[in-house]
Amino acid sequence: MNSVIDWLERHLLPLANNLASVRWLVALRDAFISTLPISLTGSVAVLIKSLIIAANRNWGWHVFYQLMQPSISICNFVWRGSVAMFALFFVLSWGYQLAKACEVDPLAGSMTALCSFMMSIANYSYLMQGNKRIKLDQAFNIKQLSTTGMFTAILFGGLGVALYILGVKARLGLHIHTAMPPAQIAAFEAAIPVMLALFIVGGLNYLFQTITGQYFGDWFLEIIQLPLLKLGQGFIMVIAITALTQLFWFFGINGASALAPVVGSIWATAQNANLLAAANGHKIPYLWTNTSFVVFGVNGVCLPLVIAILLTSKRGDQRTLAKVALAPAFFNVNEPMLYGLPIILNPVCFLPFTLAPLANVSLAYLATKLGWINRVQASVPNIMPPVIGPYLATNYDWRALVLSPVNLVIAVLIWLPFVKAADQIGQTDEPRRFFMPQY
Repeated sequence: MNSVIDWLERHLLPLANNLASVRWLVALRDAFISTLPISLTGSVAVLIKSLIIAANRNWGWHVFYQLMQPSISICNFVWRGSVAMFALFFVLSWGYQLAKACEVDPLAGSMTALCSFMMSIANYSYLMQGNKRIKLDQAFNIKQLSTTGMFTAILFGGLGVALYILGVKARLGLHIHTAMPPAQIAAFEAAIPVMLALFIVGGLNYLFQTITGQYFGDWFLEIIQLPLLKLGQGFIMVIAITALTQLFWFFGINGASALAPVVGSIWATAQNANLLAAANGHKIPYLWTNTSFVVFGVNGVCLPLVIAILLTSKRGDQRTLAKVALAPAFFNVNEPMLYGLPIILNPVCFLPFTLAPLANVSLAYLATKLGWINRVQASVPNIMPPVIGPYLATNYDWRALVLSPVNLVIAVLIWLPFVKAADQIGQTDEPRRFFMPQY
């Protein structure tokens, strides 16, 4: 086992460190994280609306349903101003975070990203009147501003900011040395780099539309984005991302953060598409989302270990730590066990720490694919307890109340033999590589 750990340490750890040091990947991760309040707000609106509708449809609360019509209307307003415009908020955050990482004016970066994105999506829409389709010029289809436009926002928003950053670094700005307010000085210094960036992006869009006859956003959705989203729904991709996340964590690197650009681009986009479909009463399109990955896989990885220690361990130090970590682990706060036991760089923990989430994710994926449980339709906070989180994420599906405890039992059973093995290890000269020695 030590040989396996050493091999992974030599080959996997440099990869994780390199990913964590790439500024644009860090900025992309932070952009996804910063839009979490928008996703949660839209999810709460959908959950409230769904609960009111379910009360009318399933329980016959017709009077309650009529009284709550204003609440449904408010939820529709909230949804339309949050998740329905998700790509718009994301590109603003993406430009801000990328400019901030490169130490230039983040506000100018945010506006440049937004302008670049808006130039890259179609400024026309279609209105269906009977069987006739009428084209409306100078009208944006709101779908392009939701998760449908996510990849366009990432690519052209990032390109616009990158060009702006290059212009600033090349000192192409107007350098004003007067007693003007700081905001005006920053605006003058950003004017030329922003102008150059937007004209270049506009020129690229013009060339693309002239050659292909399509706006880039429409073409990218059809050729690149939809195939990538489909690839992200495959079982192999789900297992690979789960395994890599756990491997990174084993070496002390936040796996979810390291892989956030990949996970966010594919699964967060799918998640918001599911949320939009749920809000509109349509069929849920995607089987696996970012929230699926969290609530059924990697979020509560240490709670099974705490339970296994309390059930079988005879070591006083481990039982004391497990009692202290029980409440945090119930709310998916794993650091007491990750660093206190420790799990990180501990060969005894390597297999169960990796296998338990893989088993949980596999069962959840199979159950979702077979239709035994609803597809995830809402975003829930990471601190939501294991049973409650899946129940809310699947839009009040009672079967999630069964699957989640089953997953927990499976994870505990995987941990049990390794906890028993740890009782036999005793003292060691390398506490960082084993469970804490007994004193």
